Amino acid sequence: MKQYFGHLKRSISELLGNDPVKPSKDEIAPDALKLHIVQRSDKERIKAIHAEMAEKHANPKMEKFRLKRWAVLIFVNLLFVVSYVLDIQILEGALPASRFVGFHMADLNSSMQVMLAFKHVVLNLVIGTVTLLIIWWFLGGRTFCSWLCPYHLLSEWAEILHLKLAKKKLARDNPFDRRARTWFWVIFVVLAFVSGYTVYETISPTGIVSRALIYGPGLALLWVALLLLVEIFYSRRAWCRYG
Repeated sequence: MKQYFGHLKRSISELLGNDPVKPSKDEIAPDALKLHIVQRSDKERIKAIHAEMAEKHANPKMEKFRLKRWAVLIFVNLLFVVSYVLDIQILEGALPASRFVGFHMADLNSSMQVMLAFKHVVLNLVIGTVTLLIIWWFLGGRTFCSWLCPYHLLSEWAEILHLKLAKKKLARDNPFDRRARTWFWVIFVVLAFVSGYTVYETISPTGIVSRALIYGPGLALLWVALLLLVEIFYSRRAWCRYG
């Protein structure tokens, strides 16, 4: 129990932007401590494990899995387009807030922004948020990013280009402060409440790309293009890591 609360305390501290703290031996589980000792004493075995992992990543099966994930992502986003164009009401709205055959679904951050901006609790958004939270509880929070988010796909392609350019020393991955994500979140929450506008949703590439696919492109795509250029040349996956 002591180890659990120690880990929880460190996790919250890191979430707030503080530097990671190395746990003491008392806070490390016995099995984990044994593993650390083995890792330090058997470097050749560790090298073999790393080589095995590299082979797995180079395995064509991993590439096939990624292509399948991309196919699902494209299919879901095209389903939004088809539902809107043909008015068949299968998947309505856009990715941040939608309705699938009558069931409301809404991103937590988007819902909070809307309710803070309008100073009103919207029941459909609450239902949609709870629905998504339950889904992500079973599937994992990153499922949305890798299997559904259209900007994530663009960012993946940008990352591939970034890595190729980095090998030629034409691009660099400059990290930002760990606390940037937390501060951005606080700033946008305050802006939504004070201004009455969902400022975050205005600049969120997830919503911009999703709406552009469904309703047609707009000037906001210039902002998305700028973000991608930053991720290609200056900071890899900047929005996903810090936005």
